[in-house]
This record gives sequence, structure tokens and C-alpha cells, in this order.
Amino acid sequence: MVKKSKKVNLNNDYEIKFEILKSIYEIGKLLTSTLESEKVLQLITEKVGELLSAKNWSLLFVDEEREELYFGIVVGEGSEKLKGKRLKLSEGIAGWVATHKKPILIPDVTKDSRFFSGMDKITGFKTESIICAPLISRGKILGVIELINKKIGDEFTEADLESLMHLADYIAIAIDNAKNFEKIQELTIRDDLTCLYNTRFFHEMLEREIKRAMRKKSELSLIFMDLDHFKEVNDTYGHIYGSTLLKEVAEVIMHSVRNIDIPIRYGGDEFVIILPETSKAQAEIVAKRILNNIRERVFLQQEGLNLKLTASIGFATFPDDAKDKESLIKSADNAMYKVKYTSRNDVKSA
Repeated sequence: MVKKSKKVNLNNDYEIKFEILKSIYEIGKLLTSTLESEKVLQLITEKVGELLSAKNWSLLFVDEEREELYFGIVVGEGSEKLKGKRLKLSEGIAGWVATHKKPILIPDVTKDSRFFSGMDKITGFKTESIICAPLISRGKILGVIELINKKIGDEFTEADLESLMHLADYIAIAIDNAKNFEKIQELTIRDDLTCLYNTRFFHEMLEREIKRAMRKKSELSLIFMDLDHFKEVNDTYGHIYGSTLLKEVAEVIMHSVRNIDIPIRYGGDEFVIILPETSKAQAEIVAKRILNNIRERVFLQQEGLNLKLTASIGFATFPDDAKDKESLIKSADNAMYKVKYTSRNDVKSA
């Protein structure tokens, strides 16, 4: 007796796989449609959670100089404790993936010697299984994406890893594009010689900071600085040495201010520093610190010149000395010129 063959339906696994790949493609289009890092990371946070069934997941970035990974995005139990934490490239599954540039599936971490339990101790979360994929763009490792403990089912599967690898490709391209875009943007607002911000950026940023100060009802200070007798350096030793001197002065300024302060090369041997949320008394402290650090520095040592230098510095504060951008610039500039045309080597307020 001949048995009737059953009608074969489209394989359910195939349908699921197709839907996942379709979702990944849609996410990929979204990710690569923006060039702003913050938006890229926000999209990754939203979409990975929708697509992949993991209790916890992380996006870790490579810090090449320190040879470390740091947590950029962390989602799930204990995530707030991991943000910003770092791992050596030799540590853990993520470190192994970043070093070898290969994806990995570990159904049971207790059976894998590469597993590093340090992060579990920080979060109190118990890692059982992991899938992890490298983020590679143009052959360069940017980071890794790591999923921990599957929500549905006991363990991650090869199909889960394949989906993650597809998604990782799009994430890597999106992050790389955003980084390159930021580098190009940075070039348009940086001074070529000193790498401080340029005048174009100064006017835009000062306008923004004044509006923020008005909104928050806080103070904002502005420092103007001009190097004393800088022309003599150019006339005596030449413009190449003068340029090197300006670079070294920029280094002194950078090491004399806070991370939130905005140092600018205003033009020639003039420098400006925007000091957000800074009172007149606080601005005076910063101005005197800069002047003192310039006095103490021996410039052009590598060139064998060993020059000493001073500066004329003026500062003004919003809203005490000015009510808008133009008057704040004028007040700080006038204060600087008072020093320049009298004693030099000093600090004066508006």
C-alpha cells in the first residue's frame, strides 16, 4: 500500500530567518542614513533590543592607545554600573573577539576559560551564554557587540550568531561613517597650526554659550590674551620658530583650563578662551594661572633657543560687563589692550 505524501509547507525556520534578515536590512538602512554619532548610537540602542532576544547586551569600543575596550552602550540588568568601564584587550570574550576579529558563540561560559567574570561581580548579573561579533570596517576593528543570556530558549544558536554578524556589519559601517564625518567637521573648526578652535567656531560657540547662560541664569566669562613682543621672535628667529612658539603656547593654554572651557586661536598671536559657568572672580584665577604658566615655561628648548615669554591678558564676564556677544568681546578685548599699552605681563578685568 502506497502512503500519500504530505504537502510540504514553506519551512518555518526559513520564514523566521527571512524576517530577521529583512529586519536587519531595514535597520541597516536607518543606521547608515545618519552621520551623527549620537543618533547612530541611539538607533543601535533602539533597534538591537527590538531584533535580538537577549537579556543583556553591550556595545564596546576599542581604545587603540590604551589597548582597551570600553562600554559605550549597555542595556539590561546592572547596565548603569558598566557604562564607561574598561577591559584589557586580553580580557574576556569581548577582548578575544576584538583581538582575533572573529565572532564567537559560547553556550555555557563556565566551560570556556576565556570568560572573565569581573563584570558580573560589578553588576551582580550572572552570565550563562554569550554571542559576540567584531565591528570591522575597512579591515579595522572598531569594537564588538556582545549579547548575554537569551530571553527565549536556553542557549543562543548559530542562527542567532549569524543574525548578529549581519547586524554588526551595518553597525560598523555606521560608526565608521559617523567618525569620519566628525573628523571632517572638526577640520573646519580647528586652527591648522595650533589645533585650537578657530575664529569661525568662536563666534558660533560664544553665541550659543551666551544663550545658555541666559536660559540658566548663570555667568559666562571671556579671556583675551596677546603675547608680549611676539613680533621680535619672528623678526629675530624667523616665522618657522614663531609658528613653533605659538604651538607651545597653545599647549600651555590647554593644560591651564578645564575640559568644558573653549580655547581659540583668535588670529596671529592672540588667543581667546570661553569659560562657561564662570564668575568674574573665577575667571581672574584662570587668567592668572595661564599667565603664570606662560612665565614659567621655557619655550623652544628643542630648538636650543630657551626663550622666556609673557602675555597681556584681559577678561570680562556676562552679564556683569556685557549684555550680548559683541559687547562681551569688546569688553574683554579692551581690558587686554589696557594691559598691552601700559605694563604688559599682567591681567586686568573689564
